[in-house]
Amino acid sequence: MDEISHKGRIVSIDNYVTQVEILQTSACSECHARSLCGFSEQVSKVVPVPTDGFALRCVGDEVELCMKRSMGMKAVWISYVIPLIILMVTVLSVSAAGAGELATGLFGIGAVALYYVVILFFRDRLRNEFVFYIK
Repeated sequence: MDEISHKGRIVSIDNYVTQVEILQTSACSECHARSLCGFSEQVSKVVPVPTDGFALRCVGDEVELCMKRSMGMKAVWISYVIPLIILMVTVLSVSAAGAGELATGLFGIGAVALYYVVILFFRDRLRNEFVFYIK
């Protein structure tokens, strides 16, 4: 249980990258009343995976796409926990300094936006760290 996996289908294969399509489903898509509700949704995503030259795979093959669980937790920290901490620290600090509510809110939003801009600049490095593999 130290990996996260999704079922997928190979869409294309070249020398370096294999494109795998996965269906991302919402929690209510498994509900027996989903056809009546209208809120369930499925989103198709194509994930690039490094091509294994020794594996005999073809377009259309059903595969299991895996990632280490620690990478999933790292992604949660980078995308949710750290921005929340930045927001809370900024809002509490600016508020304690005596600024008004509007200034406090703008500083909080600005600090989180700045964080995401920094993440945007490091996206290539992050893309190399968060690699899926086919099992």
